[in-house]
Amino acid sequence: MSGIAAYIDHTLLKPEASREDILKVCEEAVKYKFASVCTNPVWTALVHNTLKGSGVKTCAVVGFPFGATPTDVKVYEARGANLDGADEVDMVINVAAARAGDRSSLFTDIAAVADAVHAGGALLKVILETHFLTDEQKVLVCEVAAEAGADFVKTSTGFTGGGATVEDIKLMRGTVGSALGVKASGGVRSIEDAKSMLEAGATRIGASSSVAIVNGETTSSGY
Repeated sequence: MSGIAAYIDHTLLKPEASREDILKVCEEAVKYKFASVCTNPVWTALVHNTLKGSGVKTCAVVGFPFGATPTDVKVYEARGANLDGADEVDMVINVAAARAGDRSSLFTDIAAVADAVHAGGALLKVILETHFLTDEQKVLVCEVAAEAGADFVKTSTGFTGGGATVEDIKLMRGTVGSALGVKASGGVRSIEDAKSMLEAGATRIGASSSVAIVNGETTSSGY
């Protein structure tokens, strides 16, 4: 077991995941002392109740996995996650707006969700989906996320190809400075991968292979 566990969001976002699967990742998170358990919103209340008193946070996703959801719907999802006990919310941006360089739409989307999340006492992570963006667009989203009140910027959903790279983590960290957290997710499959992301400036790792990672194993998992 490694101290690296404290940086990992233990993640299960497969649509076919069962209640038993969710309970298993909660059990693993408590055992290994991961930072959080990250699931789809339908499981947030179960995760919160299962993890209560353990010190492991509850994380829910919003606008997942495409981000192509109206802002008011994302806000509604975020409020629901708060009510169900989420400590952290990971939202997907409007990727089309980022690719178009539409700063105003990006800001409106992120700020509205940030306000809702913070009203419930939770933190907001903003998913860029770096696979679809140029470096200039990645910088734009990071700048807007900081201006809009996000707490973290995050590389990827892991559902649309690509994933975290050392280069993207360095770029994102260089853009937000020390003001925001940086989460590397997508394709982190070994302890070496995780360490390289942390060394590049990540402060959180999103992975479904968390147990294998902390045990020094390598998997072929996509997330």
